[in-house]
Amino acid sequence: MSRKMIIAGNWKMNKTPSETRAFIEELKPLVAGADAEVVCCVPAIDIIPAVEAAAGSNIVIGAENMDFEEKGAYTGEIAPNMLVDAGVKYVIIGHSERREYFAETNETVNKKVLKAFEHGLTPIICCGETLTQREQGITLDWIRQQIKIAFQNVTAEQAKAAVIAYEPIWAIGTGKVATTEQAQEVCGAIRALIGELYDAATADAIRIQYGGSVAPGNAAELFSQPDIDGGLVGGASLKPDFGKVVNWK
Repeated sequence: MSRKMIIAGNWKMNKTPSETRAFIEELKPLVAGADAEVVCCVPAIDIIPAVEAAAGSNIVIGAENMDFEEKGAYTGEIAPNMLVDAGVKYVIIGHSERREYFAETNETVNKKVLKAFEHGLTPIICCGETLTQREQGITLDWIRQQIKIAFQNVTAEQAKAAVIAYEPIWAIGTGKVATTEQAQEVCGAIRALIGELYDAATADAIRIQYGGSVAPGNAAELFSQPDIDGGLVGGASLKPDFGKVVNWK
């Protein structure tokens, strides 16, 4: 089965609404003929201007987070139906920065994944190990645990539509990139785990991204691996260079 590549930018806490409009306008012609699905995951305040600016183009807008509650007294949070109504298609769930700074757990990730599917949003489910965990030789054990809990009560049909982003924490924003072999090894292990949890068809359908200092210079080598179906791109997604990552071939 040929999976459609998905290259998503994670803007993190960058760009104002007016900067968002200007950047999307600049990006549109750079990715217009892309072979991959192009997603910009933007801060909440930038979602509506991003959706408006991307209208009629091949750029899809995603959110960086959402709550697993439908509505209520959760000051500062954003509900899934708000994202849907604003025109969002994807939502990043469980990014390592959310886990580290905002106390997200495997269990809250699972709740958010289930809620995203309930509302027709496609989750980009993040997993990854610290440098200490890699040095301790527990990378695959750690990631298997993250994925197993994230996918609890997720059906095979839902899993086929999901996106998993493997991001070694030690490579995020550091300029350090996992070697191609390291990235492929973990993404391959994730696909094998999905096969264990579901079946071969589900494992074959699910898209697995690599993230962590992805840039125009390393995109081709990473994305040509058999189990890497694109990238979750940080810093490079904030510049016109993102067009070069998207058009990596």
